[in-house]
Amino acid sequence: MAHFAELDNTNTVLRVLVIADTDCVDENNIEVESIGSEYCNSLFGGKWVQTSYNNNIRKQYACIGFRYDENLDIFISPQPFPSWSLNENYDWQAPVEYPSDGKDYMWNEGGKEWVEVS
Repeated sequence: MAHFAELDNTNTVLRVLVIADTDCVDENNIEVESIGSEYCNSLFGGKWVQTSYNNNIRKQYACIGFRYDENLDIFISPQPFPSWSLNENYDWQAPVEYPSDGKDYMWNEGGKEWVEVS
C-alpha cells in the first residue's frame, strides 16, 4: 500500500489516502511517486505528495494539519505551543529542557515550564 497526502495552497495536509501499490507503478512494476500523485489527482483533484507510514521518506508520516516544506522535502508537525521552536532536526522543542529525573511532566505554556503530572 502507498500513502499520499493532499496539500492545500499553503502546503498544509488536508487528508492522507492509502492506495494500492498497483496504482503507482510504472510498466516495469517500479513504484513512481508521480504516478501515484497523478492517480490521486485524477480521482479527487488537488496536489498530492507521497508519505511513508514507516517514516522512510520525508522525515515523518504526514497527518492532517502537518505542513510540507518543499525546500527541505519533509513534513513538519504543527507547532504545539507558541513558545516552542524547531531544532536542527526540525522537531519542536520547548524553550526549557524536559526534566531528566524519570518523572512525568506536561508543558505549562503560561509559565513556560514543565509541571510534574501527579
